[in-house]
Amino acid sequence: MSLSLSHGRQLEPGSIGIDGPDLPPWQDGAIDLGRWFGPRRASNPLELEIGSGKGTFLIQQAMQTPDINYIGIEYARQFWLYAADRCRRHGLDNVKLVHAEATFFIRNFVPGGCFTQAHVYFPDPWPKKRHHKRRLIQVPFLRELAGTLKPDALLRMVTDHTDYFQWMQQRAVQVADLYMPLPFESPQSAGAGELVGTNFERKYRRQGRPFHALVLRRL
Repeated sequence: MSLSLSHGRQLEPGSIGIDGPDLPPWQDGAIDLGRWFGPRRASNPLELEIGSGKGTFLIQQAMQTPDINYIGIEYARQFWLYAADRCRRHGLDNVKLVHAEATFFIRNFVPGGCFTQAHVYFPDPWPKKRHHKRRLIQVPFLRELAGTLKPDALLRMVTDHTDYFQWMQQRAVQVADLYMPLPFESPQSAGAGELVGTNFERKYRRQGRPFHALVLRRL
C-alpha cells in the first residue's frame, strides 16, 4: 500500500472487504448477496457501485441511506483496501467492498434481478482508439448488467471525457430494448453543485473539466 493512501498506518478491510480469492468457486454459480449483510439486513434493497476508488461515494451514500445495502467493486487492490478500511472505520454495516474485476464478478456471482440501482462514476476512458475495447461500457456488458437489475432499476453513469460520453450514448441506443434514458438526478449524498461527489469529481472540478451524466432505466 502506498504511503500516499495509507499515510503510514496499517489498513484493515475487516468484514467489509471481500477479497477475490475468498469468493467461492465461480463454477458454483450466483451468491445470495443479501446474506453478506446478516439476517437483520438480508432483505434490504441492494445497490451496486462499479469502480469505488477511495470509497467516497459509498461512504457518503451509505451513511445517508442506512436501510439500503451497497456492494462496491474495485479492481485496483490498493484502492479496494483503502476504501474498505475507510468504510470499516465509519462503522458501515450496509457496505461490502469486493476486490474483483467487475464483468467477471457480475457474470459469475450476481443473481438475476437483485439490484435496485447501479452506479458507474468516472470509469477509465481508455482514450486511445486501439484501447476502446477495454472500456467498461460495451453492449455485451450493458446486457449482462441488465440481467442483474430489477424492473425500473436505474443505471447512473458519469464521465469527464466527452468522447466516452458519446460512446456511452451510442451503446445505450443499441440496448434500447432493455433501457430507457432519463434525465440525470444527483444522488442524496451529492454536495451543493456536485453531480455525485466522488473523489474524481472533486479533483476534476478543481481542474475545470466538463462533466457528462446519463441515467438508464431498466425496462
